[in-house]
Amino acid sequence: MLFFRNLYIALRAYYKAVLFIRKHKLYWFILIPAALMPVIYKLGDLIRTHQVTISDESMTYIVWSMIRMMLEITAGLTLMKFSKYLVVMLLSPLFSFLSMKCERIMTGNTYPFDLTQFINDIKRGLRIAIRNILWHYFFFFLIFIVAWAGWEHPEKSPVFYLSFIIGFFYYGFSFLDYVNERLRMNLSESIQFIRSHRGLAIGIGMIYSLMILVPVDLEVIFTGKVFRDGFFSGTAQYLLQLLLWLCAASAPIFAIVAATISMHDVINLKSAGKRSAGKQEANSI
Repeated sequence: MLFFRNLYIALRAYYKAVLFIRKHKLYWFILIPAALMPVIYKLGDLIRTHQVTISDESMTYIVWSMIRMMLEITAGLTLMKFSKYLVVMLLSPLFSFLSMKCERIMTGNTYPFDLTQFINDIKRGLRIAIRNILWHYFFFFLIFIVAWAGWEHPEKSPVFYLSFIIGFFYYGFSFLDYVNERLRMNLSESIQFIRSHRGLAIGIGMIYSLMILVPVDLEVIFTGKVFRDGFFSGTAQYLLQLLLWLCAASAPIFAIVAATISMHDVINLKSAGKRSAGKQEANSI
């Protein structure tokens, strides 16, 4: 029952996030991931499609060229496949700042700027994202093996859909941990808290994944090739792709705001923040 209650809180938090961002004029934050995401996709595509030219027929050169080609393909696929995590990792400073700003608006809690602590927050965000990548794809591999052993088409098996739920959990985990860090939970405490509130993490990660996975054709935006089909039809297609791009770009911003709001709904960040401040002062004495 607690799981479904937390899931509902997380899903409702996205609606609250829309109103919150509009009310407090935070929509300009969307411009940052909007500029970053095409770079990630484009870089991944360029690396993946890069061709290695073998001009020397010596076996040593051929072997090293093949290794280089495999590394380039792997790097390209990683950039494209892990783009949701890469956005979280690269925008870690922005998410830390925005989550703190949202909490201050909602509760009045203030956290004096400390450069050392800010750098530590960023490092922790990166560690969490890397940890979640490893665990996510470890479970994905196990699920794929089970699906492959039992079904002719593994991606169509019912078991395979578990990988999406696991992905939702770890994406949500990454966003919720920014609040846990401010509450001075260590990594083990944060993991235990989020495991106890799986519905919260899955709900946050679910909407984030759905928004960021919209089928955006960036080539249309960059080249304007759709205008060859006619001005009016081309304009309609171009505007549609811009809208989808905006949806994908706004996904991480809505996710971090919704994560902060949902945590406030669950534990009341105003009182939790005061307890955290008191704990920090006691430790510093």
